[in-house]
Amino acid sequence: MEELFQSNQTILLIAILLITSVLVTKFSTRLGVPSLVLFIGVGMLVGSDGLGFIYFDNAGLAQTVGTFALIVILFEGGLETKWGTIKKVATPALILATVGVLITAALVGIASKFIFDISWLEALLFGSIVGSTDAAAVFAVLRGKNVKGKIEATLEAESGSNDPMAVFLTVSFIELIKQPEANYLIIAGSFFWQMGIGLIVGVVIGKLGSMAINKINLDSGGLYPLFALSFALLTYSVSSLVQASGLLAVYAAALVIGNSELTYRHSILRFNEGFTWMMQITMFVILGLLVFPSELFTTDVIGKGLLLSVILIFIARPIAVFISLGTFPFTVKEKFFLSWAGLRGAVPIVLATFPLMADLDDSQLIFNVVFFIVLTSTLLQGSTITPLAKKLNLAGEARNNPVHSLELISIGKANVELVEYEVTPATSINGQNLESIEFPEGTLINAIIRGGDIVTPYGQTVIQEGDVLYILVSKKNKSELQKLLQAETLHAQIE
Repeated sequence: MEELFQSNQTILLIAILLITSVLVTKFSTRLGVPSLVLFIGVGMLVGSDGLGFIYFDNAGLAQTVGTFALIVILFEGGLETKWGTIKKVATPALILATVGVLITAALVGIASKFIFDISWLEALLFGSIVGSTDAAAVFAVLRGKNVKGKIEATLEAESGSNDPMAVFLTVSFIELIKQPEANYLIIAGSFFWQMGIGLIVGVVIGKLGSMAINKINLDSGGLYPLFALSFALLTYSVSSLVQASGLLAVYAAALVIGNSELTYRHSILRFNEGFTWMMQITMFVILGLLVFPSELFTTDVIGKGLLLSVILIFIARPIAVFISLGTFPFTVKEKFFLSWAGLRGAVPIVLATFPLMADLDDSQLIFNVVFFIVLTSTLLQGSTITPLAKKLNLAGEARNNPVHSLELISIGKANVELVEYEVTPATSINGQNLESIEFPEGTLINAIIRGGDIVTPYGQTVIQEGDVLYILVSKKNKSELQKLLQAETLHAQIE
């Protein structure tokens, strides 16, 4: 009976934590503070140094939860990323994700050597842990912001692909600290293996996943989002088994799946969006629980951590960006903004658990300082991204959330799809009335959304630029419909 009571208490506490964390997102918008900082704050508040509700010091569990959350976050980010946008900045983003991380890690490592009076290997381990930007932080902060597409795409591509370099460097320096006789050439060669094989595994499983989602008829539409997510977990697992970069593979697989013609797209995207929020909350709350404020907010950690944060934010990151992008067509303003928007978040904290797990001498110092740097980065940089974009004239057009929605009970195994299509000036049917358009046999226009209002379609209704059409079509005639609409933007979004 006592065990049941404790279980009920645990469930109640989890419910309160989730409700509280969701509600603080409202305050984060008003305060201009990234929500992930408040999630961490919730964890610190209920932890042993706060209200004392939960005592948590399991670095291994935190690492596992953090890794799983990063898989989900990277998968969702890749699904939402349009290849047509990202391919224009793929090369500079990749340079930032590799050379940029190396430069940042080296500069921060040199500073750490003199600030903390530690060995060179430990100092470079410090730099490696905070060398990469964080996908969870970048995706969360940029979501809904009106930063210009080129800059946003570069930041998202960089943060989605630079984790392998940081992980590689972190693991390598830990190995060198524990085994000084380790072979440097083998370690260097493993990086190219991790990157290359990670990309290959991601692309292959991404293609297999998109084919499976489209070809297999499941009993319920609600199973498709789970089916898609299972390929993200499969991708990470297979990559890890062959000693390749699992996180890079997941992002590559998500790009392939997200940019494929996909059935049940809307359901998959909405599920992953909600699940990503849940995993972000869980991850940051647990990371907040893992830190002990009495050890974090000491004069030594605050003073040295603040100095290292200043060097990272104002010296190391800008130098890395300007050197990495030296030959690419980015203006000085754009490079400065890319420097400022290189947020640190969950990845450095998760990587800071690696020295704890390896039981290195200064592991607790490394964890506390890295945690402080992440807080500094997200508070200072994350809260000023939008104002800085406006100041530098890098803000794009304001983004309006859709004011319409269309819900439909799952069609189940019926061999039809409900397609959402936005009419552009180049669309062949723009300006025509419905009865004059030769739609494939059995195609039905269910609704038209125009200026936020729903228009009931009939034969004389004229299609206009900006209209959003909801079209019911059989799967066998979908390709014919695509040809008719010249559909770069055609997506099967709601079934």
